Amino acid sequence: MPAFRFGVQLNAASSGRDWIQLTRRAEELGFSTFMVPDHFDSQLSPISALAYAAATTNMINLGPLVMSNDYRHPLVLAREAATLASLSGGRLELGIGAGWMKSDYEQSGLLFDPPGRRISRLVESIEVMKALWDGGPVDYQGEFYSLAAATSYPEVPLSERPRLTIGGGGRRVLDVAARYADVVGINPNLAAGKIGTDLLEEVTPDKFDERVAHVKESLDKYGRAAELQCLTFMSAVVDDSKGWIESMSTAVGVDPDVASAVPIILYGSIEQIIDQIERRRERYGFSYWVVHQHEMESFAPVVGALTGR
Repeated sequence: MPAFRFGVQLNAASSGRDWIQLTRRAEELGFSTFMVPDHFDSQLSPISALAYAAATTNMINLGPLVMSNDYRHPLVLAREAATLASLSGGRLELGIGAGWMKSDYEQSGLLFDPPGRRISRLVESIEVMKALWDGGPVDYQGEFYSLAAATSYPEVPLSERPRLTIGGGGRRVLDVAARYADVVGINPNLAAGKIGTDLLEEVTPDKFDERVAHVKESLDKYGRAAELQCLTFMSAVVDDSKGWIESMSTAVGVDPDVASAVPIILYGSIEQIIDQIERRRERYGFSYWVVHQHEMESFAPVVGALTGR
């Protein structure tokens, strides 16, 4: 069973100095990775923010969680990723997805294709990037992308290649993740293009059991292994765990027993959260947990207690 490691998703800072302090603090607290999301709202742009922080950190991995494939041509992203992997000494974990947030597409004027078409485009993009990292020139003719004698610079040794993270909640995208990714994120199904009231139906233990079973079947089919990652919805370190889950459940209109079983919610004392994480690794195989920027400090004792176990 893979050892535990932890990431933190960072998305905002008031200045360059604050951003550096934030990423250095994540490193000091023992997080394995800091990540930046990729949407068109109030957050830093991933590549620039990651490159800036890479120069002032030493050991911590870094990466987008996740890049939307539709926002960048794969040749452009392959070169950006190769550059960041090379300059950071091989610390890049490249999260990439098919794109899901409809409001991003509406803001940008990009066509919000059906999920199947976006996933097909993602597959081509992954094939293009992997071919470029293997060395050019690359000729590629697909339904969505065509390359002629394309090259990516710098060349990155195999030991420093970007490690791919791909996640999702639908069967096809999880199969793609099992085929290509080093890290597979098990997420709710967000095919609707937004987070709505139906989210609770997507985060039940049974739904996660189904997704994990499908990923494991796909990994066996492709003869591969991968870490399983869980991006938490919330992680609350609180003394009164019963009061907190009752209050949260009332706010969203669900039964506390239902909310307490949601795999992407962690809550309670440090000891209770440690127990939840250990039990969920046993059930789902999640060894790689990701929390959010505002939870970084309070969650640090969990990181210290479980990392490497």
